[in-house]
Amino acid sequence: MLQKLYQIDAFTDQLYSGNPAAVCILENWIQDSIMQKIAMENNLAETAFAVKEGSQYIIRWFTPELEVDLCGHATLATAYVLFNYYNLNVSFIEFFSPRSGKLLVEKGENGLLILDFPTDDIQSIKQIQLLSDALGKNPVQTLKGKTDYLLIYNNQEEIEQLRPNFFLLNQLAARGVIVSAPGDEVDFVSRFFAPQCGVNEDPVTGSAHTSLIPYWSRALGKSKLVAKQLSKRGGDIYCEFMDNRVKIAGRAVPYLKGQIII
Repeated sequence: MLQKLYQIDAFTDQLYSGNPAAVCILENWIQDSIMQKIAMENNLAETAFAVKEGSQYIIRWFTPELEVDLCGHATLATAYVLFNYYNLNVSFIEFFSPRSGKLLVEKGENGLLILDFPTDDIQSIKQIQLLSDALGKNPVQTLKGKTDYLLIYNNQEEIEQLRPNFFLLNQLAARGVIVSAPGDEVDFVSRFFAPQCGVNEDPVTGSAHTSLIPYWSRALGKSKLVAKQLSKRGGDIYCEFMDNRVKIAGRAVPYLKGQIII
């Protein structure tokens, strides 16, 4: 069986930057074990699989290690593929995740694709010594969302200088760890570490911004923000806070179109 596969660089307008995701638009669902093997073979942070059902697309996401509840950049990449290679004459696509519910992606201006995602519920908690030891620096605030920890630092330089101990981070019972601070040229910056998912540092993490946007919107007193993820590849994110939903916008560029053998 031959299956089309696309690799898209998300949250960037330049090839070889942003966050690469693989996308497979399936006619029908294949075995979970096969999807996991495809994701492992791709060895990218995420591989997205989608099947059209009625007027929406059911979407699922796999890292090289496991299936995850939500992925922003791979959803953006999937929307890019559908808009550009599947002749969809529509202005938005409705996705449905069995784990995260309804997700919308809308065509914006100047090539932007706008994700409409549910807001994460983040709560301030006591500092966790294991996190401080793993990151080598105490945060000014520690918060916990549904799947991730969020650690707030003083400034962008502190985020840039973090050198995580991934062995220690891997001992946490969480999907990953977000670190963030006010940005020098943008509203806020971040990095995301997820060794538990087989991704030590994710290049650009759309789903992490379901936690970051509510936090920084309240902290800075504004609903529209610009963010940057400070990974080696880097990525730009345009954000809007809408109480129980967030808008996460970015661009995408194609890297690969091909076929895999299943």
